[in-house]
Amino acid sequence: MVSRVRVWLNRTYAENVFFMDQLRENPSGRPVEIHATHGDPDSPILAAADTAALEPEGLSPAAYVEYALDQCARHSIDVFVPVLHQAAVAAHREEFAAVGTALLAPPPEAVATFHDKVTAYEAVQALGVPVPPWWRVRTEDELVAAVDALEADGHKACFKPAAGAGGVGFRIITRAPFSLMHLGGFPSPYVPLNLVVDALRQADAPVDWLVMPRLEEPEVSVDCLTGPDGRVRMAVGRTKNGRRRGFTLQPSFIEPARHVARAFSLHYLTNVQFRMYGDQPVLLDVNTRPAGGLHQLSQCGLNAPWAAVRLALGEDPGELVPPFLGRDYAVVAGPRPVRAVSVPQPQPEDRRPTPLPAVPAPDGGPSARAKSRVGEEPAATPTPA
Repeated sequence: MVSRVRVWLNRTYAENVFFMDQLRENPSGRPVEIHATHGDPDSPILAAADTAALEPEGLSPAAYVEYALDQCARHSIDVFVPVLHQAAVAAHREEFAAVGTALLAPPPEAVATFHDKVTAYEAVQALGVPVPPWWRVRTEDELVAAVDALEADGHKACFKPAAGAGGVGFRIITRAPFSLMHLGGFPSPYVPLNLVVDALRQADAPVDWLVMPRLEEPEVSVDCLTGPDGRVRMAVGRTKNGRRRGFTLQPSFIEPARHVARAFSLHYLTNVQFRMYGDQPVLLDVNTRPAGGLHQLSQCGLNAPWAAVRLALGEDPGELVPPFLGRDYAVVAGPRPVRAVSVPQPQPEDRRPTPLPAVPAPDGGPSARAKSRVGEEPAATPTPA
């Protein structure tokens, strides 16, 4: 009899319902049970799981590690895929191993390197991987100087938080005065420079922004699967050019991504993003977690989540080479169920997870139950997109 695998996803992206689907539909035919926790009772992640619980709010990273160890022991978790407090969890890998849980996460040093984009750019640049020009900005004078330098070279300036995820806080600087143009249509990422300067003058504390040229498409996200032995088992690029999506194995994107994954011990599932600076691909960002769009590699005949779980369990899935590259596609929204019953948030002092009320399946069967569960974006740092 084939033993089941018990996987836990903590506060993660709503799109990872597809990650969960791929685990259950694994080519090995191995039974998989999924435990999920989240801060939002209406998260589709909770509805899609076999068992689910609300996470207590307000825990420090250290307290969260205690909570996570308790969850792993209580639910006999074989593989834990942490997103929230990933670095703190990864620093206690041996303690999780002692309760029988393998962590699907890179070492804490790798997580720390790529948490701060300036530290990441410096480290990657020293490795010989191209990065765009950038300025770290904390004051209005530094912002204006960076924007002036970029515009003098013919670039549009943009900024984003030095630490953050999912494009949160990304804005493009314009010299056009604020007008009705900015109020027509959908909200725009463009912000007038004078308004940003005014906001900085009135701020209670310095900001911490990365200012750089607006980079051009295509954007290429290379999904990597790397073993603890440092060997990269998979590197496939997902392209984005406006609405159009596609796949690539072009060496100018794949080889730098492999180099970064090996050099910084980016074990298990990570994502290395590139955009174009002129005619040269440059590094945009590195995510030390599975990307929200990872499931799209199924269009290339790959099941990366299951291969990663096998690696975490000490098995070797071998090289994951796509048997074909899927045709170009567009991403559209679709409904996913949420639980029928919401429950109150647990109090910060109560670290025990709040069990979600049982929701009977429409036909009483396990397959219907699995389809009637759910997630949303995490409500705490890092904030997935």
